[in-house]
Amino acid sequence: MNTNVKKISIPLAVILLMLPQIIETMYSPALTSIKNHFGVSAAAAAQALSIFFIAFAAGVIFWGRMCDVIGRRTSTLAGLIVFIVSAVFTLISPSFNMLLLGFACCAFGAAVCSICIQTIIRDGYQGMELSHVFSIVGTSVGLSPVIGMLTGSWLTIHGGYTWIFAAMVVFVAPLLIWSFIQLPETKPANNHRDSLLAVALKMLKDGHIWYISLMVAAFNIALFSYYSIAPFMFEKLGVSVEYFGYTGLLLAAGSIVGSIINMKLIRNHLSHDRIVSLATALLLLSAICVYLLQDSVWFFIPMVMVYLSFGLAIPNLLSGALTNYHDHLGSAGALLGLFYYLMIGFGLHAASDFGSLAITLLICGLVACMLVGLKLTRSGISTDLGQGSSS
Repeated sequence: MNTNVKKISIPLAVILLMLPQIIETMYSPALTSIKNHFGVSAAAAAQALSIFFIAFAAGVIFWGRMCDVIGRRTSTLAGLIVFIVSAVFTLISPSFNMLLLGFACCAFGAAVCSICIQTIIRDGYQGMELSHVFSIVGTSVGLSPVIGMLTGSWLTIHGGYTWIFAAMVVFVAPLLIWSFIQLPETKPANNHRDSLLAVALKMLKDGHIWYISLMVAAFNIALFSYYSIAPFMFEKLGVSVEYFGYTGLLLAAGSIVGSIINMKLIRNHLSHDRIVSLATALLLLSAICVYLLQDSVWFFIPMVMVYLSFGLAIPNLLSGALTNYHDHLGSAGALLGLFYYLMIGFGLHAASDFGSLAITLLICGLVACMLVGLKLTRSGISTDLGQGSSS
């Protein structure tokens, strides 16, 4: 741990990290309202979620670089201001295309909460302690789908999609004030200012970065495809949007349980790779179960295991992702985020076009299994080579 850096308030860090998921899941129950208001197709309305992640990726790279240039605190405050202005614009948008543009700008601003807060946390913690902090944060962030889906469902029922964006402004404005008062600046005085291109070239040649990016993308696509496809599955089955919101209670419980189990496994010194392998097996198993139940209203039950696997995998993937990039954490974190958020965005775009939650989950589970198998195979080969050379 870096003892020379002032630590961020954990409650503030948690709420800032929760913000992007709350926004995304608040929007999800409004998909049918937006479809009916603007007269667009279900697939078009759902594309906003893929646009969210693509714009989010652009925000991650921008704000991550700003972390190393103007500082973590200043970047975070600026991003929150961008979000508030964008949410107001989206609220008054006269057309569907303008709404998409405004929502994309909201995503761009909200991205600051992911990259800058993760960078601030990485500035202050390292090793197993960093994994522990990410697990604590993950447990708390697991509540964000509940907050987002229940709030979004209630707002959609009583005021339509416009109430969603009004609530976003009301929620983020006090958060901006809190951040202005308490958010520390943790940018090191001797921070390296390597060019973004130089860091990018180094990371593109790093197999570990590709593994992390693809794995994080697979778990996120599996998770968020539920929000872009499930509302229309429930509508087809004759179930109200309110019911969809309530499913978030059970799903978030899975995420929280996953994070709690993860913390216990870390305390028992189980390796990151073993925990991720367990999470991958759970993801594939849940995909099979969703496939078997996809014509029933109970298809959301196996999604609990998707959330559980997410809570297990993501802290272990992210905590050790940038161990070789401490000299430029902001830029490296931005590029890592760019890699996997672009993959998430395009993956969700394809999932929305295809329209099958079960097949999306099966593809994500199989891809994750193949990646874990390749990594374990390579690790085994490296171990054998090391033993051979030592003998």
